[in-house]
Amino acid sequence: MVNVTYDSCKSGDLQWFDPATGDTVVYNLGDIAWVLASTALVWIMIPGVGFFYSGLLRRKNALSMIWMCMMTVAVVSFQWFFWGFSLAFSDTATNHYIGNLQYFGLKGVLQQQSVGSVRIPSLAFCVFQLMFAAITPMLAIGAFAERARLGPIMVFVFVWSTLVYDPIACWTWNSSGWSFILGGLDFAGGTPVHISSGTAALAISIYLGKRRGYGTERLAYKPHNTSYVVLGTVFLWFGWFGFNGGSALSANLRAIQACIVTNLAASVGGLTWMLWDYRLERKWSTVGFCSGAIAGLVAITPGSGFVGSPAAVLFGVMAGTICNFATQLKFYFKYDDCLDIFASHAIGGVVGNVLTGLFAQSSVAGFDAITVIPGGWLDHHYVQLGYQLADSVSGMSYSFVVTTIILWVMHFIPGLRLRCTEEAEIIGIDDTEMGEFAYDYVGLDFATGQFHDDTHSTNGLAAAAGGREPKHERHADVDVAVREREGSTGSTVEGSGDEKTRDPAA
Repeated sequence: MVNVTYDSCKSGDLQWFDPATGDTVVYNLGDIAWVLASTALVWIMIPGVGFFYSGLLRRKNALSMIWMCMMTVAVVSFQWFFWGFSLAFSDTATNHYIGNLQYFGLKGVLQQQSVGSVRIPSLAFCVFQLMFAAITPMLAIGAFAERARLGPIMVFVFVWSTLVYDPIACWTWNSSGWSFILGGLDFAGGTPVHISSGTAALAISIYLGKRRGYGTERLAYKPHNTSYVVLGTVFLWFGWFGFNGGSALSANLRAIQACIVTNLAASVGGLTWMLWDYRLERKWSTVGFCSGAIAGLVAITPGSGFVGSPAAVLFGVMAGTICNFATQLKFYFKYDDCLDIFASHAIGGVVGNVLTGLFAQSSVAGFDAITVIPGGWLDHHYVQLGYQLADSVSGMSYSFVVTTIILWVMHFIPGLRLRCTEEAEIIGIDDTEMGEFAYDYVGLDFATGQFHDDTHSTNGLAAAAGGREPKHERHADVDVAVREREGSTGSTVEGSGDEKTRDPAA
């Protein structure tokens, strides 16, 4: 039996008797209810990411991205139970980088006070933090879009969560972590969630190489389903109230303030990005607004429990501006980040960390009547900006290096190579890896009066164009080139991105 009782005479609050100290700890049921509600809110963000990414891709790869989000929930849920929570939040750890196996298999995670807050039991804190651990790799693996095998991605998610997310979460939020001790401020995951996932996406994009047709009109397609983009944004914006507001770990004034600045930064970020896009095409872009809203949400994440409402407006403007222009980095440095994850999440996370160092206020942090911080530049605590930069650079460097190592180790393990074949890329990941589709192709063909002619394709397979991509088929010369390369190298095409020797019509 658990060592808990309920106050039946007055509030009905949960009471736990601590045998070590002889004290009775009281957990307010309202705080527990808010944390559990926030857990559900953050969970809905994960399919939100899947729909957002899916809508931006071509039709022939739409379902695989939605599959990835559900797979990630399942894999990380097991990893978190197995050792993830312990590695991130064990309270007996003496290592400033990663925890120990104190809570292996969630042993002992029950009614005792959580490492995150004395207001809720450890079990509630565990399931809430699980959602952060699950959404982070989902943000990163969007970089696998349209050119990766699905099976090895499951292995990658488990390993990446263990070696990248858990250590960064430990040094940021665990009281034994070096950044926590140093004085870094990260309320809801600027570095553990956004900087780590965005930088990992950059490493994945570089490793995989460019998609077939990179630099040609074949990849100059528009999002195949803008409604999915809006739906994903709605799920994310909705869930972010639990993401940031729930990080107060209590139903208090600080949680309310976090919700206010979250909504404000998202709104201003969406408007700012949309206005920057309007100057180019004189069109009011729905995708642009959604992208800006996500950028604003990313930027406000680390500071949502530390900054006031006026600062949130600046967070939105800076995120909508800097992240918008950061999407051009891929053209200068020639990497194929087709979903702009690095620009939105890594750069947005850095923007949020820096602005938190400037505008954090001790008065706002004290809205929960517990937290005491010296503040940022606004409170004349100038060294805080240095702490924020140190945490940002460390998170980016660590995530990029370790992610690259994981990718290349898997590359040389039989069966775990992530890059798909060129044939699979042409046909689409949905067909080759899943045999299922986001939409009924036959129904769409009859509805639009367009039919795929496979008389000129080999093996009766036609490479279906997704969304508004120019229609193209897999011709015999592509198969010859693939077979020749396989014969000369003993492996499949690794996506070098060199398209000069290929028939542009293929």
